[in-house]
Amino acid sequence: MEILILVIHVFAALGIIGLVLLQHGKGADVGAAFGGGASGSLFGAAGSANFLSRVTAILAVVFFLSSLGLTYLSTRKTEDKGVMASQPAPSQSLPEQIPAPSVPATQPAPPESGSKAGEIPK
Repeated sequence: MEILILVIHVFAALGIIGLVLLQHGKGADVGAAFGGGASGSLFGAAGSANFLSRVTAILAVVFFLSSLGLTYLSTRKTEDKGVMASQPAPSQSLPEQIPAPSVPATQPAPPESGSKAGEIPK
């Protein structure tokens, strides 16, 4: 099911891209896209613009609905833990701690005269 919706989603996206590239702006001559005279075109003078915009709107709705469908399927998919969900988790034992080598204790240096311990010099 997810593969089918994904294929529809990709085809709708490619269709939207193609149709948007075919459309012209408001100031462009629509008839020029089909080889010249508007009366000789397949859809008439304004029919091609209306047809392309309607098909683009339909593909946009299909794209939107397929996006929602894929989102819904992906949220349901996270509930499935997979094949390994029914098996118990392997017990992990901590590695044995190796004792740190003993370091002889050193005495801290006496504070310098005229300065307080912990004071930051300016």
